[in-house]
Amino acid sequence: MTLRRVTLLRHGQTEFNAGHRMQGHLDTMLTDEGRAQAAAAAPLLAGARFDRIITSDLTRAYDTASAVAEATGLPLSVDKRLRETHLGSWQGRTVAEIEVEQPGAIAAWRSDPRWTPPGGESRVDVVKRALPVVEELDAEYADDPEYRSVLLVAHGGMIAGMVCGLLALPESAWPVIGGMGNAKWAIVARRDDHPRWRLSGYNIGA
Repeated sequence: MTLRRVTLLRHGQTEFNAGHRMQGHLDTMLTDEGRAQAAAAAPLLAGARFDRIITSDLTRAYDTASAVAEATGLPLSVDKRLRETHLGSWQGRTVAEIEVEQPGAIAAWRSDPRWTPPGGESRVDVVKRALPVVEELDAEYADDPEYRSVLLVAHGGMIAGMVCGLLALPESAWPVIGGMGNAKWAIVARRDDHPRWRLSGYNIGA
């Protein structure tokens, strides 16, 4: 076991974040504030030793990851499995608009990881597609004599789900892992004498 730490960074603010609109797979851009957030996070993250940076292919994550990659001097890999939850017909709409048409739906979605927005995917679906990214890195580094650390740059919902998946939390407990601020990050880590992933930090940032 040589993959010892996984850091999961959420992208900076987008125009949809600022307007309280659901994004999902929509390819939204960083605002000026979002670019500033990424720039502020980059030197803090550069102080940690990473062996690899992998980002979602969506522009908001890619541009955030690029700021960190420039600060660390590491190349950037892209993996679309790190995309945010596909929110189906909710994408592009505000929570208030959804609540008018489907009263109680947002609360149900937030409290049940198997609840699926119309035409979208559930949090469980997201973890099933994203968790193999870490599992494949684990296998790749299995015989590596050095301790390895990776940075994944992605999205709030995906990060919350990935943390739950790595910690092997029961689905009933997933809602206790809350939201992630823009350009904030979570860390899961493990050691030789305690091989399970453990949460080392959540919602960390400048």
